Amino acid sequence: MLAGFKTFILRGNVVDLAVGLAIGAAFAGVVTGLMDGLLNPLIAAVFGQPDISGVWSFEVNGAMFSIGIVLQAVLNFLLVAVALYFLVVMPMNKLAERRRRVEDEVAEEPEADLALLTEIRDLLAVQARRP
Repeated sequence: MLAGFKTFILRGNVVDLAVGLAIGAAFAGVVTGLMDGLLNPLIAAVFGQPDISGVWSFEVNGAMFSIGIVLQAVLNFLLVAVALYFLVVMPMNKLAERRRRVEDEVAEEPEADLALLTEIRDLLAVQARRP
C-alpha cells in the first residue's frame, strides 16, 4: 500500500502538477497586482466604476446580476493563461524540441559511422584481393 503511494508521488506528472499549481498561484498574485494597479484604474477612468466588477450590473426583483464580475474572472484567467504560456510552456517546449533535435542527431551518428566503416571494409577487401 505504501509502495504504491510512493510510486504515485514520485511519478513525474505528479511533480509537474505540483510545480504547475505553485507557479499558477504565484502568477495569480501577479495578475491580481496587474488588475489592481493598472487595469482597474483604467476601467475606472473609462466606465466611471472602481473596477470591472461594477460594470454592467443590474437588479431584477431584488436579485443583483453583474456581468462585470464574470468579465473580471475571465480576464484574470486569460492573463494567468497568457503568462503561464509565454513564461513557462513555450520555453519548456523549445527546450524539449532542442533536446529532441540533439537526440536525433546522436541517433543518426551510428548510421553514418556504420556507412563509413562499411566503405573502409570494402576498400580493404579490394586491396587484399590485389596481388
